[in-house]
Amino acid sequence: MHVLVIGGGLTGTLTAWYLAEAGREVTLLDRNPELAAEGSYANGSILHAGHADPWNTPAVIGQLLRWIGREESPLLLRPSRLPFLLRWGLGFLRYSRAHHHARVTAINTRLAVYSRTLMNGLHERLELDYDAGHRGSLKIFRDPRHLEQSLAEARAAERLGVHSVGLDAAGVVELEPALTGIREQLAGGVHFPDDRSGDACRFVRALGAALAERGGRLRLGETVQRIEGDSGGVRAVVTDRGTLTADRYVLAAGVDAPRLARPLRLRLPLEPIKGYSATLPVADAADVPRVPLIDEEHKVVISRLGDRLRVAGMAEFAGFDREIRPRRVEIVLRQALTNFPALAERVDPNRAEPWACLRPVCVDGAPILGSTDVPGLYLNTGPGHLGWTFGAGAARVVADVVCDREPELDLAGLTLDRFR
Repeated sequence: MHVLVIGGGLTGTLTAWYLAEAGREVTLLDRNPELAAEGSYANGSILHAGHADPWNTPAVIGQLLRWIGREESPLLLRPSRLPFLLRWGLGFLRYSRAHHHARVTAINTRLAVYSRTLMNGLHERLELDYDAGHRGSLKIFRDPRHLEQSLAEARAAERLGVHSVGLDAAGVVELEPALTGIREQLAGGVHFPDDRSGDACRFVRALGAALAERGGRLRLGETVQRIEGDSGGVRAVVTDRGTLTADRYVLAAGVDAPRLARPLRLRLPLEPIKGYSATLPVADAADVPRVPLIDEEHKVVISRLGDRLRVAGMAEFAGFDREIRPRRVEIVLRQALTNFPALAERVDPNRAEPWACLRPVCVDGAPILGSTDVPGLYLNTGPGHLGWTFGAGAARVVADVVCDREPELDLAGLTLDRFR
């Protein structure tokens, strides 16, 4: 069986890897000259099973209205996007109701825990070099009410396999001494010791090299123009270099998946939401964090990657605008560095590498995995801000479905059928 995987980011490359491991002939196709050149290039770097809830929380309506058009807000809706968001936006708000949010959080958490197990196995088997970290992740809080809410959520996640430890301010600083400078501001934190971190871009490129060594074909710098087919199945994939055929096809093209699926009469309820990051060179010192951090107040994540510090945040509803806006990058960097006053004084923000990418966010907050009504076409898309967290698990279950094997994970709530 020959499988063509469209999309050479984290999602597509992992899917191709598991298909090759299952003995299938695999071609991985991407429009960029290198793998992981878009959404997987400079993400937040934390694989956090303890933070797998979707963005559309019960509080999202008030937040969107309060922050509309405000550049400093973590969740920004640009007014120019409003006319295009009516159908998807109403669904996004509908799924923000408490019972929907709780259900999707549980679905996401199960996928995240499964993915974490698989990532541990890949790390041990392949010994890839990607600045992997094994110190867990730490959520920090300044507001005692938010801390109590997070502790309650963490206790609920224990039954799904997410271990956590509640900490007071002293415990937070003991775990991460780089936070000493804001000790008096902290209410406490939640440590998730089983979470991990790493550079997703380096991981994908190393995995792509391993895939090629295994016989997988990488067709890079080749743009998909359309997928030809109908209700009877896919006939071919037309690119700017020619026409490709396979026995089965996996669409893992991120925010471009809806456009490619539309001619096949498949509606994928995804919206591109832009996120920003900045990567700073840092020398090893006491004021440089070692534990990956999630700052709940500022909605930023901070992760040490060897001699670099990655900070990421923001959710910007701006359509397919891929512009890296310096002001937004500056805000993310400044908000992250408020946690490390000593480090903020000595680093040069002008040396930071800025980045922005479009995350494919599904209307209900869970990814879309598995088969479709078009025979031979399968989906692995819509992970939103959790692509790194879901990566291995989503890829494995999709590969299992493509190979006609029963997935180890229950796919209820994860397939396209849920939107019928």
